[in-house]
Amino acid sequence: MKTIRLFLCAIPVLLAAFAVNARAQQAITFPSGAGTAQGVLYLPQGAGPHPALVVIHEWWGLNDWIKQEAAGYAAKGYVALAVDLYRGKVANDPEMAHELSRGLPQDQGVQDLVAAFTYLQTRRDVKANRIGAVGWCMGGGYALQLAIAEPALKAVAINYGALATDKAALAKIHAAVLGNFGGKDQGIPPDAVHAFEAAMESLGKPVDAKIYPLAGHAFENPNNKSGYRAEDASDALARIDQFFAAQLGK
Repeated sequence: MKTIRLFLCAIPVLLAAFAVNARAQQAITFPSGAGTAQGVLYLPQGAGPHPALVVIHEWWGLNDWIKQEAAGYAAKGYVALAVDLYRGKVANDPEMAHELSRGLPQDQGVQDLVAAFTYLQTRRDVKANRIGAVGWCMGGGYALQLAIAEPALKAVAINYGALATDKAALAKIHAAVLGNFGGKDQGIPPDAVHAFEAAMESLGKPVDAKIYPLAGHAFENPNNKSGYRAEDASDALARIDQFFAAQLGK
């Protein structure tokens, strides 16, 4: 009987915990052009308003690692929206990832990200002038494209994403820019990083880019068994945390 009473007393606590978890992580949809985009929203504690982040996945899609990263930012005090650019599809191998990434029109991807930014702006628990973006791999390139397309974006962190050097495009950026790159990344080599830095600086737009000499592509992702570099990943994460704290505040 004592065991039953303890169980019954615990029910309200369990229900409260489930309610908190349900609030903290929500699958959502939002308008994007003539269609609908989707993602997973992660909420920090407290009513806010809070700074916010658009979180952009790698070419694998919105998988568990990206969701973990978004949840981590929510735990740090940000409303984090992990956008699902593939509309529910997730790759399990490089061939499928390649197919999904090539099948995503860039204008549609950028449209979804701008729509995510707009959605965050409308939320009462978000500081509308304190919204940033962070992305890795394909998502890093899209983070830069979002900064070009959305002048109200406050800060952007690009992790080994494709870089633009066209000054007409880069001139549209008003966000503070942070970048983390691998010195052995054959897709985005140091020369590309330096060209991006030079183009930004020629426009009077400061950029903080760091190249990790011994790192290759995707060095921050622990699922990258052959290329993950824990020490470099930890340093990159610390740089991002400091960057967003300074640019977006709490």
